[in-house]
Amino acid sequence: MTDRWRVLANGSTLANGLLGVAAVLYTLAGNPLWAMLLIAIAIGFDGLDGMFSRRSPAPPSRFGRVADSVADAVTFGVAPAALLAVHPAGSAWSPWSEIALVVGGAYLAAAIARLTYFTLRAHAHPYFRGVPTPTSALAVIVVLLFHDTPAFQSVAPLGVFAGGLIVSAMMVVPVPYPKIRRGAPLRWPMAATAAFAALALVPLQFRPAPGSAGFLLSEAAAYGFLVGIASYYLLGPFSVARSERPPAA
Repeated sequence: MTDRWRVLANGSTLANGLLGVAAVLYTLAGNPLWAMLLIAIAIGFDGLDGMFSRRSPAPPSRFGRVADSVADAVTFGVAPAALLAVHPAGSAWSPWSEIALVVGGAYLAAAIARLTYFTLRAHAHPYFRGVPTPTSALAVIVVLLFHDTPAFQSVAPLGVFAGGLIVSAMMVVPVPYPKIRRGAPLRWPMAATAAFAALALVPLQFRPAPGSAGFLLSEAAAYGFLVGIASYYLLGPFSVARSERPPAA
């Protein structure tokens, strides 16, 4: 008999990966705003994958775990790395194009290293070791919203590079971060963060003029988005129960 929950989980994994591929293509085509929105939508499918998998009566399969990590590598590894590395020629980024490639490469390397470790060793832990790739991808989007597209503060390549390197490093630090599941202390704050992300990204797809109602809505929501992501980075380790923390060395 077909396990419908497993089928739904696999379908969510596939949707996640396809959205990641589309995000990379949009970035290469010069439309990073669509890429950002697709990455954010893919995070929803990544969450559904886990929810459906936990409802399945069958034990988690190694294939499903590997397929999920491959999809995550594309959507939350390659796509954000492309956003960091690819910028239009003739823009303020032109003098920094080689550094942008290095920062994008560093992010991708950290994401793959993190996902490899998770797939092989850490998947059964009740917490994440280092910041998970979906949250890292959202952090990259926040950095770009304020310092690249649409530059709610200013176009600042050095700010983007610094943010990208910090996000990369935080994926591989040996610090526990919580899984956002039912009953998790940061569950509702992160749900609010997702709502702010949608409010920030959806109006931008219509290219609102600076100072217009749509632009101001996106800007205000982007600050809420920023606060939500920052709260996970700063408060996440303290929300992991002591019983779940790794033993001291």
